[in-house]
Amino acid sequence: MTRQITDELREQNERFSAAIENMSHGLCMFDADERMIICNSNYVSIFHLDDEIVRPGIVFFDILQHSVDIGVASQGAADLYAIRKPYIDRAQASTYEEILSDGRIVSITHRPLASGGWVSIYEDITEQRRAEQELKEQHRRFDAALANMSQGLLMYSSESRLIVRNQRFLDLCKAKAADFPLGTTHRQMLEKLVRLGIFVPIDIDVEVAKTKATLEAGQARSSHRELVDGRTLFVSRRPLAGGGWVATFEDVTERRRAEERMSHLAHYDTLTDLPNRSMFRERLDQALGETPDTPLAIFSLDLDRFKAVNDTWGHPAGDWLLKCVAERLRHGLRSETDVVARLGGDEFAILQFNPKGAADAEKLAKRIVSVVSQPFRDKGRDMHVGISLGIALYPGDGKDADTLLKNADTALYSGKSEGRNVYRFFEPGMDAMVRERRTLETDLETALKRQQFALDFQPITNIASGEIAGAEALMRWNSPTRGLVAPDDFIAAAEDSGLIVPLGEWALKEACSVAAGWPPGMRIAVNVSAVQIRSVDFARSVISALAVSGVPASRLELEITETVLMDESDMVLKTLRQLRDLGIRIALDDFGIGYSSLSYLRRFPVDKIKIDRSFIHDIDNKDTAAIVRTIIGLGAELGITVTAEGVETEAQLEILRKAGCVEAQGFLIGMPSKAADMARLLKTRAASRRA
Repeated sequence: MTRQITDELREQNERFSAAIENMSHGLCMFDADERMIICNSNYVSIFHLDDEIVRPGIVFFDILQHSVDIGVASQGAADLYAIRKPYIDRAQASTYEEILSDGRIVSITHRPLASGGWVSIYEDITEQRRAEQELKEQHRRFDAALANMSQGLLMYSSESRLIVRNQRFLDLCKAKAADFPLGTTHRQMLEKLVRLGIFVPIDIDVEVAKTKATLEAGQARSSHRELVDGRTLFVSRRPLAGGGWVATFEDVTERRRAEERMSHLAHYDTLTDLPNRSMFRERLDQALGETPDTPLAIFSLDLDRFKAVNDTWGHPAGDWLLKCVAERLRHGLRSETDVVARLGGDEFAILQFNPKGAADAEKLAKRIVSVVSQPFRDKGRDMHVGISLGIALYPGDGKDADTLLKNADTALYSGKSEGRNVYRFFEPGMDAMVRERRTLETDLETALKRQQFALDFQPITNIASGEIAGAEALMRWNSPTRGLVAPDDFIAAAEDSGLIVPLGEWALKEACSVAAGWPPGMRIAVNVSAVQIRSVDFARSVISALAVSGVPASRLELEITETVLMDESDMVLKTLRQLRDLGIRIALDDFGIGYSSLSYLRRFPVDKIKIDRSFIHDIDNKDTAAIVRTIIGLGAELGITVTAEGVETEAQLEILRKAGCVEAQGFLIGMPSKAADMARLLKTRAASRRA
């Protein structure tokens, strides 16, 4: 019987020891005399104790001293004992935390035993505390991000109930937190926003359904939301990976207004407020596409003796005259459906809908010639100009817009060659202009072979510092037979004939060669056309020009016009990106006068935009100045350098300086000059700085 009891006790002890040893926590049991009864290996491991020393019978204080001796405890044995003793002596279980010398955190729980003594449980909670701290830090960062976001934010659960809302959202809506409590559904949010007079009325059922369908498909959805006070919010909704979704709100009121101004700028002439070339072409294409059976008359108009007005009374008088001409043309139209546009300079165009044959178009042409021929009186002086018109009729003179416009131009120039104040209908025999163009192309080819071209250089200055930042290379053609031919008179012919490719390649090499002798960091700007960029060897020719000259890529600026970005081919954009990736800067020239400048900035991120000289010339006009400031602000917002062309007066420069424009170019800054003169100018500037 005694043996059986002994065996049972041994088995119980073995089971007890096995249970203790397999605990995930450390355990140590002490009797009433503070001597250790038993401990498991986790206890020894947590405190890095020597299991040869820490054995049953060792006094609790000696264990503390041992932990001090081996450098685990962060305090002396007496201090540790004084700290732990009150917890041990309590009649109830007690728990506290202790930090070891190596930074680990141990949770210690003491439980009293009925027979005296106690049992202690030890758990290493270092990782747990670190995770809790990281979670707390993440919450802090999340709260800080929410509080400092420039956008309003709402986060919804998978049941479309509000779970997060930041202060910026309330500020945008001019509302209180109580207006939109957490737990509010998406539908309730929309109803409240309308009821409080924040959102303009919307179809809430449709809005909720659209958002639900889009998010369930795992797609984002964005829209503009108009507010009652006239502001506009851009709302973006994105699904969350774990269910639910987040909506952000951004006040885009000023951006939308700027875009509307830029859109108007892209489609209307700033001086006359007539539709511009882009708008006219859109209306013509629309008319040809929507009403292919309806007759049309296309008029190409050009003022006679306008240059004499500019030369005699100056550009302000010329601008005033153009406005007056535009007003007379507008009133001279037959009906509200007809369109008159200013294509640029003193060139206009008219689109007449449904004329009753050539007689109806002729009647309008005569009326235009008559009203424009009347004197224009300004400040006690009479200005006399005439107008010439070329007319192409659809469908007889062409079935597409390009043909009709070309034939109207052919008729115009045919009429101007015969005199002034005339109108001419297009006739197939009007090929004199074509012959002249062919002669011009032949002369261009000869000039290229005989090296009759040269480059002038016009400095570009940094407005803030006054230092020359670079120069633009301007092509010059001094023909033995034609004399000095303006670029406007031969570049188009060079493009049409393809001669612009070798001519442009020569200009790149020559410009880089000259710039190699300039101070480091000074940039050289070279104009390139869409025809050049479409050439398969264009990128290679640019790289070759840099390599031969030794000019770094970052010092070369390629100036392109919107017609380059209008090219829908992937090759053009790929070529531009390839060159930009090499460090070559891309500048958008003549910004604002052509097509949709703003949209092209979105299609291709340029490094510089050059405000067209026509805006600078008219910058004392309040509306024009506002447009210039908008362009400068747009450049600053997008990180794009803005250069103003055509700066001719100190007053213009001061306006640009106050508006924050980065660079200026024009006669006030420096006249186009030969390479040698440019070099002398740079040496003079350098010498003055040293002095």
